[in-house]
Amino acid sequence: MFTILSAAVAPGFALMSFFYLKDRFDSKPFSIVFRTFVMGSLLVFPIMFIQYAFETEGVLQYPATKSFLLAGGLEEFFKWFIFMYAVYKQDHFEGRYDGIVYGVSISLGFATVENILYLLANGVEVAFLRALFPVSSHALFGVIMGYYLGKGKTDRKRGSIYVVWLALATPILLHGLYDYILEIWQSTWQYTLTPFMIILWLIALRKVKQANMVPADVIPIEQNKWKA
Repeated sequence: MFTILSAAVAPGFALMSFFYLKDRFDSKPFSIVFRTFVMGSLLVFPIMFIQYAFETEGVLQYPATKSFLLAGGLEEFFKWFIFMYAVYKQDHFEGRYDGIVYGVSISLGFATVENILYLLANGVEVAFLRALFPVSSHALFGVIMGYYLGKGKTDRKRGSIYVVWLALATPILLHGLYDYILEIWQSTWQYTLTPFMIILWLIALRKVKQANMVPADVIPIEQNKWKA
């Protein structure tokens, strides 16, 4: 049991540490980051219940609808909703890279609990592949979501609302495509998913670099009017 729990939790904490320590300016208090991690972890159970209900009733079980609506749409929407409700208007969210930290935290909270449940059901033998693919992909979706939400928070322009919605649409599309690959190429998925993950990592690391070029102290003062 301890081995399974350790193998399930380790990838999430390793990835969280990686992105947390990438902050070049002002790292957020770990207590706040951990709180968002816990919020993300609590999403697993209601989402699993909804997905199970649809599966039991045989609704939306085609590869495209299952991938883009029940997996990508449902999971990324709830992550985005938690971010908007619990983080977006808070004073401690004040820089573009903050968005990445909180996005990754929520996503990895979800991925870690999901990973624990999966390894308990299927054994530790699949832990390595789970770390490389599902857990990492959740973190990368969180990077992209957080980047756009950070951009929406700090750029007080007419297009900022568009960027906030882009923070929802882009992870849904990428997550849906990830699951669609698994649905279509069930026996040879690794040959398609591996290059997909490489591209996803490159996109995410580029977003990290771009976010780290804009420190919180250069955000326009007009952002005060957006505070709750």
